[in-house]
Amino acid sequence: MTTYERRQSLLELLRKQPGLRVPEIAQVLDISEGTVRNDLNALENEGHLTRVHGGAVINTTAQMVNAAFGVRHLEHTREKNFIGAGAATLVNDGDSILLDASSTVYYLALNLKERNRLRVVTNGIEVARLLAQNPSNTVILIGGVVNPDGSSVTGLLSEQIIAELHIQKAFVSCSGFSVESGLTEVHLDEAQLKRKAIEAAKQVFALVDSSKMGHEDLTPFARPLQITHLFTDSGITEEWQARLNWANIPFTVCCE
Repeated sequence: MTTYERRQSLLELLRKQPGLRVPEIAQVLDISEGTVRNDLNALENEGHLTRVHGGAVINTTAQMVNAAFGVRHLEHTREKNFIGAGAATLVNDGDSILLDASSTVYYLALNLKERNRLRVVTNGIEVARLLAQNPSNTVILIGGVVNPDGSSVTGLLSEQIIAELHIQKAFVSCSGFSVESGLTEVHLDEAQLKRKAIEAAKQVFALVDSSKMGHEDLTPFARPLQITHLFTDSGITEEWQARLNWANIPFTVCCE
């Protein structure tokens, strides 16, 4: 479990059981009391909670911040991490890359900690925060309207910025995928921004966990022929592997 995952679990635990003290949190999460205290201090500095004697209290406003992203981040975590690790092998020091704001691509970012001098363009606030921790990277958080869950930025300004950039590799995820429609998205603004990203990129890599195969959402943003390579997990069926081969979509099944 990563530090981010552990702290999200800690926050979720405090939301469900507000009165828990440090020893109880340590026991439930199977971590040391020292780690709990360090996590509580870090989360307090980020505005998520307030330390009190023996424990902490969730800040009411903090419960809403990135709530949707937090939920998505904790879904299919094992699969997303394998996919992120697989896609990370394509990123070299000094690359110019575009990353969307999806939770799957966040796992890719987690696997880029050993890369240096990256030039990163993203509309994902959490992705930008993570990769900006490496001072050798140049991270551009594109401007626009902050979405209600606080995890991403979209809008006309974002699209204009992307249209003027030359990106080597774009890494995007989706809410649904089919060989007929390609990558689809439930949010129109996200879909439009991803279309612009794909137009600006030399190569497009799709990060699609197997649970999204066969699910078509509101609007498509990338046709199958626009996908340079697709990364998925070992949950993909033989039938879907055959469909990808039929559609001439190169793919990698990522596993442990």
